[in-house]
Amino acid sequence: MRDVTKTIEAVWRIESTRLIAAIARVTRDVGVAEELAQDAFVIALELWPDEGVPENPGAWLMKAAKRRAIDWLRRGRMIVQKHGEIARELEWQQQRLGDALEQSLDQVIDDDVLRLMFTACHPVLPVEGRIALTLRLLGGLTTTEIARAWLVPEKTMGQRIFRAKKKLSEASIPFETPSGDELRRRVESVLLVVYLIFNEGYAATSGEEWMRAALSDEALRLGRMLAQLLPDESEVHALLALMELQASRTAARRGKEGEAVLLPHQNRSLWDYMQIQRGMSALERAQRLGGGAKPYALQAAIAACHMRARTAEETDWGRIVLLYDALLQLNPSPIVALNRAVAVGMAQGPAAGLDALDAAATLAGDSARAGYHLFPSVRGDLLMKMGRLSEAREEIQRAIAMTRNLRERELLENRLKQLENPDNKNFPGGL
Repeated sequence: MRDVTKTIEAVWRIESTRLIAAIARVTRDVGVAEELAQDAFVIALELWPDEGVPENPGAWLMKAAKRRAIDWLRRGRMIVQKHGEIARELEWQQQRLGDALEQSLDQVIDDDVLRLMFTACHPVLPVEGRIALTLRLLGGLTTTEIARAWLVPEKTMGQRIFRAKKKLSEASIPFETPSGDELRRRVESVLLVVYLIFNEGYAATSGEEWMRAALSDEALRLGRMLAQLLPDESEVHALLALMELQASRTAARRGKEGEAVLLPHQNRSLWDYMQIQRGMSALERAQRLGGGAKPYALQAAIAACHMRARTAEETDWGRIVLLYDALLQLNPSPIVALNRAVAVGMAQGPAAGLDALDAAATLAGDSARAGYHLFPSVRGDLLMKMGRLSEAREEIQRAIAMTRNLRERELLENRLKQLENPDNKNFPGGL
């Protein structure tokens, strides 16, 4: 019984996206589509333990969901019919409707999944709503899993997902893949959601774990799906390249006790070189499509510089600075400027890095600096390398007070301990 339940849950993770996408095509409502797909899942939970798992479980679930969709649409038709007109005419109409839906729902193609992704990531929703709905509909995650990943109460996450589905319904958002300029605008929204999901998995903003692998894995899965569905969009391949290259270091980013290990001190033999090759291939494709100078491609190119270096000392920091210069022109954000300052510090020395960090801090403004622990963390790093230990201590203490991630706090506390040994040159700098 337990094994069958696990099998059903695994099938749901694999098939739920296609089920919801196919049903949404005919119901035009992602909320209703999700409910009907879940009804099919419940039927499987009731029947499969006794009858056994079907040879083609995905097809079985699709057939069950199809019946639920037809019943739902028939009920809707009956509600709007006048009582005196039901009889024979309605029966004939229902038969035609059923036949049409049978044929429509049998045409499950990848375009349905693409439509679902663009709908879940529609700009009419706030970013947190897009993220939650994407993980729910396309990641197959439960509300509990999503809430746990983002460290919010399950009730809060449930309300967030409910509001997102309600907003889409009330705004009458069409279930379609846009075209032309609208496609380009909407692709940016979709990519942003996938990027944010990956980043939270790669470096958790809070909690007890340095990384949340499940989120990174979901983002990668969505990125690979997008690359198949939109083969001519350069930034799709660029984002996939960035995620593949960053994720290739996962095994080296944690120590035996789960502690954070920064890039300069990672055991590079633990990197996944097959994944690095996939990332390099995706970056090359993005460049062939003419997108080499776009934001995700530039970030992927920076990641590729680290991948090519056999040791931390061989890293081409000069090239990385140039890539950040180009990225800063396209995206003059405080985070890009901060990362550029780290690269300048590595390429030109800590004094130059500190000057670059001051420029980044000016760009960020007081409110942004007050809420982002990496500004004082990087400043403390640079000051320590310059021998200004008292100032470095103050900055690192400020960073510790600001960080919400236990593993990152441990890392910063170890930096403070190193300040007690001024002769220690092996300071774990870098992001």
